[in-house]
Amino acid sequence: MSRWRPVTSGVPQGLVLGLVLFSIFVGNMDSGTECTLSKFANNTKLCGVVDALEGRDAIQRDLNRLEMGACVNRMKFNKAKCKVLHVGRGNPKHKYRMGGEWLESSPEGKDLGVLVDEKLNMSRQCALAAQKANRILGCIKRSVVSRSREGILPLYSALVRPPWSTASSSGAPNIGRTWMCWSGSRGGPQK
Repeated sequence: MSRWRPVTSGVPQGLVLGLVLFSIFVGNMDSGTECTLSKFANNTKLCGVVDALEGRDAIQRDLNRLEMGACVNRMKFNKAKCKVLHVGRGNPKHKYRMGGEWLESSPEGKDLGVLVDEKLNMSRQCALAAQKANRILGCIKRSVVSRSREGILPLYSALVRPPWSTASSSGAPNIGRTWMCWSGSRGGPQK
């Protein structure tokens, strides 16, 4: 029979217990926040409108509240990964602190795999996806002898469309710009 032993820290990686404990700790993280807090898996995003100093102060209070809550639960934010994305024209680009450290400003951010810049432009995401799709097309061209539709279409559907669909589906409201980016790339389908 096994005996009880004290656990000094941590949960072995891969156990469901780790996920459950993390969900419990993070579950009430947004209670008392003034700004919008988005949580997905192990990512947390704090979003707020800063059209006056009150907006800036609200974001800073929420950052302080999140840091304090993490300390109470003996958790830490990875401050090296905490970045500020200032969005919109005429943004005053205020600086924010988490704990005792200033947070770094970033010209772009990734949200659920979609790369967005401070102008809410996804053209870099589109260019990266087109680049990846073109590399895969090049591999298909070099390694497949048959150029028949029956041979190429399944490869195209399985290998080329997935990386490209991450750019085109994320930009669905902006489909004109996405299509122009794709059609301008070397080796991609033309209009």
